[in-house]
Amino acid sequence: MALPKILQGLRLPVVASPMFIVSVPALVIAQCKAGIVGSMPALNARPAELLDDWLAEITEALAAHDRAHPESPAAPFAINQIVHKSNDRLEHDMAVCAKYKVPIVITSLGAREDVNAAVHAWGGIVLHDVINNKFAKKAIEKGADGLIAVATGAGGHAGVKNPIPLIQEIREWFDGPLLLSGAIATGDGILAAQAMGADLAYIGSAFIATEEARATAEYKSEIVGGNSDDIVYTNLFTGVHGNYLRGSIERAGLDPENLPESDPSKMNFGGGAAAKAWKDIWGCGQGINPVKDVLPTAALVDRLGREYRAARQRLAL
Repeated sequence: MALPKILQGLRLPVVASPMFIVSVPALVIAQCKAGIVGSMPALNARPAELLDDWLAEITEALAAHDRAHPESPAAPFAINQIVHKSNDRLEHDMAVCAKYKVPIVITSLGAREDVNAAVHAWGGIVLHDVINNKFAKKAIEKGADGLIAVATGAGGHAGVKNPIPLIQEIREWFDGPLLLSGAIATGDGILAAQAMGADLAYIGSAFIATEEARATAEYKSEIVGGNSDDIVYTNLFTGVHGNYLRGSIERAGLDPENLPESDPSKMNFGGGAAAKAWKDIWGCGQGINPVKDVLPTAALVDRLGREYRAARQRLAL
C-alpha cells in the first residue's frame, strides 16, 4: 500500500517524534524546513491557551517558507495528543488542532474512535503509537490511519519488544503506514527500519542535542556524552514504563538501580503536581552514542541524509 500523499515527498523517510518539554515550535519548524515531519506534544504548550499561539506560529512560518522556496516546500507537521483519561486538556487541545487543521495527529496511550473521527473530519491523518501487536490491531480497528511501532530502546514511553518481531507481526496483517521507533540516530538506522518492513523511521533523542530544542545545556551535554549504558527503564515518573537519562535521576536524589514501581492507575498527563515533580527527569532513548555535537537541526538532518545515502550505496540499493 502506498503512503498517504501527506507522507510522500519527504527529503528523508523520517518523522521526528514529539518529546516532552523539548519539542517546541522552533524545533518543529526547523525539522519541517529540513524536509522531515516535525512534531511536538500539545501538552508542551503551558498554559493550554499557548497552544493556539504555537500552532499559528508553525503554520505561518511554514507557509512563508513555501512561498519563498516553492521548489523545496516544507514537510508537514504533527501534533501529539495523549488520549488517556488523565489528560483533562484533550478536548481543548483537539479543538485548537481542528482550528488549524493540523495535518497529522499522533495519538498515544489509548486508541479512541472519536479522536480519529475528529481528525478525519478536518482532513488530517492519525498515527497511533503502539508497543505490541495487540494494541496495533486495536488502533486500526478504531480508525487510526497508521502505526508507530515503539520498540525497546526508544526514548520516553517505550516497549520491550525487539523491533524485528514487532514489525514482522504487524506486517503480517497491516499494509498501511508503519513507522519504527527505537534507538534510531543514524542514516544506517533509517535504512534498517525500512529493511525490516517499516515505511519511515521515528527519531527523537538525537534532536534533543540541537540548537532549536528546548532543553538545558546540561541535558544536551548528557546526550552528546552519553550512550546506551546511561539509559534507565522505569515506570516511576508517569506510571508508564519509559527510558530516562541516568544522570537526571541521580540529581533528583534517587538510585537508578533501585527505583520503586509506580501505580499505573495514578498516571497523570495533564500537568498536575505529579508531572511537575518530575520535570527535571530527562527522557532519552538508547541510540544517542552517534550524537557527538550540539548542531542546528538542518545540520543533523544533513548528516542523516548523507549516512542514509551512503548506506544505500554500500548495499547497492
